[in-house]
Amino acid sequence: MDASNTITSLTELRKIYAQPKGRAIEKVLPQLETHSRRFVQNAPFVLLSTVSREGKMDVSPRGGAAGFVYIENDTTLLLPDYKGNNRLDSLTNILETGNVGLIFLLPGIDETLRMNGTACITTSSDILSKFTQEAKAPISCLIVTIEEVFLHCAKALMRSKLWDANTYTDPEKFPSMGQMLQDQIGNTADIPESRTAMIERYKKDL
Repeated sequence: MDASNTITSLTELRKIYAQPKGRAIEKVLPQLETHSRRFVQNAPFVLLSTVSREGKMDVSPRGGAAGFVYIENDTTLLLPDYKGNNRLDSLTNILETGNVGLIFLLPGIDETLRMNGTACITTSSDILSKFTQEAKAPISCLIVTIEEVFLHCAKALMRSKLWDANTYTDPEKFPSMGQMLQDQIGNTADIPESRTAMIERYKKDL
């Protein structure tokens, strides 16, 4: 790889990127308001970003029925954590640093909603009882304290055509997770789990 043009300073970076101005700066808010509230209330999907004490990053997808993230007040969100693979990457990072970033997506809408803040983990029965959308209750819940919230422009989703059905991948022409995992980590004596079998297994935990 040619590293001759590697940028190593903010001064060099600003030579090729203009300074942000106007709405790009002014749009950052310290709490929810009408539009950001509506975004959260209608979002069925959010990406949760965390970082460990050593600086190891993690991004985890979280989803549920529209509005599965509960708005406690203008600076506090409740994000349920349901049964998963038990790696606990996000939760471990939160225990270590408490720092989180969130990106909310609405199907069909190219703009996204971004948040930065801190989080802690609770198993309070009063809080967990707020989540009745799914068949099974969450194991724990993240209490997210908002420090920054702002809308992100549509350019990335427009370029990707994320919501355009003509760009969707045909699952029948893409290897199942079972096949991919077998290719990656072995277990060649086993028959790879089919996509249908995987979905049926996942449904038991929803």
